[in-house]
Amino acid sequence: MAPTLALPTTAAGLALAAAPPLALLLLLYSCCSPTALLRRVLSVALCRRELFRLWYSRLAIDHEKDDDIVFMNYGYAPTETALPAAERADQYCANLYLRVLKGVAGGGVAGKRVLEVGAGRGGGASLVARMLGPASVVAVDYSAGAVALARRRHAAVGNLEFREGDAEALPFPDSSFDVVLNVESSHCYGSIDRFFAEVARVLRPGGFFAMCDFRSSAADMAALEAALRAQPSLALVEREDITAGVVRALDEDDERKRRQIAERTGALLRGTMEQFAGLRGGVINESFRARSSFYWRFACRKKAA
Repeated sequence: MAPTLALPTTAAGLALAAAPPLALLLLLYSCCSPTALLRRVLSVALCRRELFRLWYSRLAIDHEKDDDIVFMNYGYAPTETALPAAERADQYCANLYLRVLKGVAGGGVAGKRVLEVGAGRGGGASLVARMLGPASVVAVDYSAGAVALARRRHAAVGNLEFREGDAEALPFPDSSFDVVLNVESSHCYGSIDRFFAEVARVLRPGGFFAMCDFRSSAADMAALEAALRAQPSLALVEREDITAGVVRALDEDDERKRRQIAERTGALLRGTMEQFAGLRGGVINESFRARSSFYWRFACRKKAA
């Protein structure tokens, strides 16, 4: 089981826990260093789920017309595969998907039914649907605003469908998919154990689960792996520390992201967005660089019934 922390019990802690959730998340990302109290707030399942849902819904509203922003991950370098023209500006973010899907054996996703959980603005699901030849891609996200934006932005992709859905209660029958994909999303969930159980449920026997995400300590990453190994029907077949490749991608993409934020974000939220994007000098970037935070990918295969 993943470790949990108790609710804050001080008066200040209770006041923060009762504050508007989006304000808390903005404070977390704009602080020079996240406080123990804010870490406690984010450790509470309901707070964490709702904070991130509101955050990503807000981003969908604020950047609804920014059709060129379709990825929201930290990326991976070096790029090893030629990408479609549509993804070249976002080459590092797109490349993270290809790196994660390395764990899917037996021809990758070609001809298979793919589910992405935590689709965001839909860039990754669209890339997979157009480039890798799956039979179909269904992409779910907890944020209704993000789903609406992704449907509009990727309407021309015929084998791709976006749905609103909860990672901890996926709206699909058992054994519905050959591949489940999860990119830089699991840190938002209230219960990683429920999510992994749902992945195992909707995967067919022999199907693959490919995921990547970051955690703020070695202990937290070990807990993530332990939760994955604890699923009785999933066998862990690959694990890789890709922190160095993520840092390289952040460095190489820093100028482009910094320019986008300066052009499209007001002064009030600019510092918050720079932290959120992992720009150089920020808490997230420096924690990866110092190896106090870690970024890993995992691949699992569902055992035969």
